[in-house]
Amino acid sequence: MKTGFRTIDRVLLMLTTLVMLFVASPIHALPVPANTADTPVAEKAKLLGGDVIVSLASLDEGVTGVTGYIYIAAPPEKVWEVITDYDNHKNFVPNVLDSGIISDNGNEKVMFEKGKSGLFLFSKKVYTKMRVWGERSRHLYFQQIEGDFKVYRGEWILSEHLQGKGTFLTYRAEVKPDFFAPGFAVKNVQERDCPRMMVAMKKQAEASLLQDQKRASMLQEEKKSVPVTGSEKVRTGHSQT
Repeated sequence: MKTGFRTIDRVLLMLTTLVMLFVASPIHALPVPANTADTPVAEKAKLLGGDVIVSLASLDEGVTGVTGYIYIAAPPEKVWEVITDYDNHKNFVPNVLDSGIISDNGNEKVMFEKGKSGLFLFSKKVYTKMRVWGERSRHLYFQQIEGDFKVYRGEWILSEHLQGKGTFLTYRAEVKPDFFAPGFAVKNVQERDCPRMMVAMKKQAEASLLQDQKRASMLQEEKKSVPVTGSEKVRTGHSQT
């Protein structure tokens, strides 16, 4: 009997150690600074330098609030295309196993995502069906209408930079699972996954912009290489008498 208790104690000790190691592990995203010396200008400088800024909040009734910021070297229109490319999220957003549009009435869409979420013992595949709506290239709202969360709602805010050549992207969400998950686990998952998701959006938008620029450059080269016909020579003043 004593041997059994000792075994249980050892297992509990191991689990506690694992949890503490995770909680103490470094997070690559920077927390939103609390001191007033770190002004919004300084925060923008960090974002322009490639950092992701993430903050978490404990809200009422066990809801976790998460806010993330990132800078993307692509115009808001391109960033919007990536965020709303729901059929393709499964191909570039971490932890998304499947995704797609269910319906589209012009003003709002209904989409779904299936993903995996969790850490250590707290791991689960999740499903959410959401309605999404907003103002193109500026503001997108989302809210779960069916799925594995009691609360899942939020917004994307796109703010142009450098006369539209870049975008400051903000993500805000309120999350509460409809299954057992300790509060610290929900927070750590959000703190880990939010920057990964935002970096994925950044990479996809910048890569898509680069592809567009390459295609445009190739078209220009093709136009230059097309031989000039006789009629075109006359129009351009190159005809010979």
